[in-house]
Amino acid sequence: MGGERISSAEEESPPEDTSSTFLEDDAHGRRRNLIYSQILRSYDDPRIPTSDLEEAKSRILSYTPGAWIEKAGGMKLSDYNVPETTSLILVGLKGSGKSSLINKISRVFEDGKYASERAQVSCNLSVVDGTYFLQEYMIPRGSTSLCLYDTRGLSDASSDNMQMLKHWITKGVRHGELAIRNSDSSSVKARMKCKGRQSGYNSSKTRLVNFVIFVVNGLSVLKSVDSCDDGASDSYIQMITKMFCCPYLSFRDDMPVVVVTHGDLLSVYDRARVRVYLGEHLGISPEKQIFDIPDESSDKATELTIIDMLCYALEHADRNLPYKDWFLNKARMVPLMPIFLLIILSLSVVSTHIYYLRQCRKPPNVLFHSPPEFNINWHAIRHLW
Repeated sequence: MGGERISSAEEESPPEDTSSTFLEDDAHGRRRNLIYSQILRSYDDPRIPTSDLEEAKSRILSYTPGAWIEKAGGMKLSDYNVPETTSLILVGLKGSGKSSLINKISRVFEDGKYASERAQVSCNLSVVDGTYFLQEYMIPRGSTSLCLYDTRGLSDASSDNMQMLKHWITKGVRHGELAIRNSDSSSVKARMKCKGRQSGYNSSKTRLVNFVIFVVNGLSVLKSVDSCDDGASDSYIQMITKMFCCPYLSFRDDMPVVVVTHGDLLSVYDRARVRVYLGEHLGISPEKQIFDIPDESSDKATELTIIDMLCYALEHADRNLPYKDWFLNKARMVPLMPIFLLIILSLSVVSTHIYYLRQCRKPPNVLFHSPPEFNINWHAIRHLW
């Protein structure tokens, strides 16, 4: 009977794989709830002193390219190719709110609260074209240390997106440059070329992209989450994930910083859900790398979030500055130095040995010169006596 009870217990116990999977799911759920709670607490109305906000602004205003480089590995600032202006490019799907974000960032550093908007915002994308020409915005106005680039929205065609992103990241960006896709119709291409007939972007300076700000529409993400819960397709999230993981957008191991827009149309709980959901699908921290910047809010908390986002982008831009060519050549030569020294030492030993052998093979009269002999003809000079 005892044996039967043991057999019955073995049958009722869950398999080992099922048990470990249950534990992993439980741990994942606990971790997710903890992150969600922490994000919710961050939305509490904080009393931000004006002095703290001004101190944070001064950090951006005093920034110069390369100032935040981490001097690791014995490298110095002179070992890097530091740009004249650090360039941050805004990338996102059409209607994600890139132009609105440009205006919000610019307004944080404007003296006047009601400063005019610098970027053209499209309110109805079915009527207007949106952003087709790359636009450069110095932050703040008149500065030469930091610039933001507003770009054309990504499309549903991943091949076109990859080609466009590759061009911007590898070739650089220029103010006023027209962004045309291969899939654009002939009428769109003709209309855009007509608009850009006097842009003169060829005379503008080409800037290499130093880091990427990935802009996401929070309302569209929430709709995708809800539809996925109902069993529908989450194509919007899949598209975002595919573009975010594009290798051209990452700098070494550093992936783009993410900004969630249109949060003013969502509740605080839904805004937290969107950040947690994006963090899981994009593989980044929803607390430290995903920033919620609503469109219409202009309180101190939003301004501080904008500054924190810029600090994150600038720190990672400086950390991934390219090395100078001479430094790369020096780095390639360092492992070969012991070999070169060994070759030089060997050549010196061999040459010394050859010289010694040649000296030893010479005849004695060449090696040792005897004094000359003097023969006097006494008979010829006898008259001198």
